[in-house]
Amino acid sequence: MNEPTAERRPTFGQAIQVRLVSDLKKSQAYYHTVLGCQVDDWGHAERGGMVVILQQASSPEDIRPNAPAKKRQDYPTEWEGPDHGWDTFIHVQWEDFEPLVEEIREKGGTIAIEPFSDRHGEFEFKNVYIQDPDGYHLVLGAMRKAEASANKR
Repeated sequence: MNEPTAERRPTFGQAIQVRLVSDLKKSQAYYHTVLGCQVDDWGHAERGGMVVILQQASSPEDIRPNAPAKKRQDYPTEWEGPDHGWDTFIHVQWEDFEPLVEEIREKGGTIAIEPFSDRHGEFEFKNVYIQDPDGYHLVLGAMRKAEASANKR
């Protein structure tokens, strides 16, 4: 007898951001030199799980980093959302956070907002805002389960 089989649901592949930039060559150099990405002639900038496609904007008005999002009361923790605009959020391992920040700083990267820590529910977070040549914010974020002693405030 044939057993009923679950129907396979189609899935999406990796989502890749497309970023309009004012000077493609300058942005390719920045993503390669400062962020350590492999950058090809198509404008693909990749490091680990981060992939961005850099494309030349037709006009300066087309370059629009994200504004801060509206705060919301319905997150599952007390957090209401970021205070500043995020254009790319990049998860990094907790132990990689400080070395990555130092690497970017040493290579001349702009730290728009210095590293800070926070807690939401059972988790503690570290974030830093890196600003690219067009003002886009790449937020490096690390997360881990809060230690028992840190949970007692």
